Amino acid sequence: MSKRVAILQSSYIPWKGYFDIVHDVDEFIFLDDVQYTIRDWRSRNRIKTPQGTRWLSIPVGSNRNRRICDVPLPQSWQAAHRRALELSYGRAPFFASFQPQLDSIYGQQFATLSELNQFTIRAIAHDVLRTTTVFRDSREFSVNASKQDRLLEILRQTGAAVYVSGPAAKSYIDGSLFALHGIELVWKEYGGYPEYPQLYPPFVHEVSVLDLLFHVGHEAPRYIWGWRDQKLSTASMTRD
Repeated sequence: MSKRVAILQSSYIPWKGYFDIVHDVDEFIFLDDVQYTIRDWRSRNRIKTPQGTRWLSIPVGSNRNRRICDVPLPQSWQAAHRRALELSYGRAPFFASFQPQLDSIYGQQFATLSELNQFTIRAIAHDVLRTTTVFRDSREFSVNASKQDRLLEILRQTGAAVYVSGPAAKSYIDGSLFALHGIELVWKEYGGYPEYPQLYPPFVHEVSVLDLLFHVGHEAPRYIWGWRDQKLSTASMTRD
């Protein structure tokens, strides 16, 4: 089979679409040796509250002159985030079921933002969503190029035949270059996710994956990618 690879920066407790890409590929590479961007998904995400959505932001400062993997984490921020999750989701059906995962995320001290993000994403993807995707870090590769050429070199070293990218990258990726290197470029589409029973209507998709986990438990994969299989199965039965 053609090897499928995605390369993305790590994010703080990312939304379900991030894990949809993880599930789509054989190998997922964290691109954390690039510049840290402030007020971005690297250090914050949204949760649902009775008053609407709210940002959970890690106070890592506004210094732009550092890589994501070099951003140190402050002391004593975890308790406030854990408490905010409990206040917002304590009544959700599966909140109690995920206390071990919350303990692993908020019960230990990580040295850097990248370490925290990568640990959390790996744990949710493998232990909760049961994906088999292999995770790697871009620092494992010997690459001197930058920007798009850097992506292509990493993909070459992984032996990728297909590169799966989020739609936001359309503004700076030249698809013709990937074709020249014999790599198929696939743009991820996030539309069509089914809604699920969610506290505090109206429904919002663009929140941390924790929202989904707390509401539907281990049925979460069905709401991230499983619904597509059901849709294809229904369409096939209709044709038959």
